[in-house]
Amino acid sequence: MKEGLGKKYMLCSKTVMSSVYEKGEIVKSYPFLMRYLPVELKTEAPFQIVISVPKRRFKKAVDRNRIKRLIKEAVRKKKHILERSLEEREEQLAVFLIYTGQKEESYQKISNKIETVFLRLVKERT
Repeated sequence: MKEGLGKKYMLCSKTVMSSVYEKGEIVKSYPFLMRYLPVELKTEAPFQIVISVPKRRFKKAVDRNRIKRLIKEAVRKKKHILERSLEEREEQLAVFLIYTGQKEESYQKISNKIETVFLRLVKERT
């Protein structure tokens, strides 16, 4: 299993994004809010993800981009949790991951919370 988080894992379809945001179920674990929806994706990846850091909380693009990079790296390292579960059930998910924290957290904390969110999602889906 490759550890990369390439283009095939990024959700780009505006219609899928809006349906995830409107109809998707929610999993919360501070500082993350995850919305997900089982969909048929146009790729072989078990899930596609959008990472969002609100402009309202982090005014500077530099701060938002740094947080996104940390989250993307954590997702890349922990994606095997979600992949294994989805491949067993042969389904695909569209995931919208929103950072709701007030300040930038350390990479270690972000990584642990990503793992928590993924485990909760797997638990809810079984």
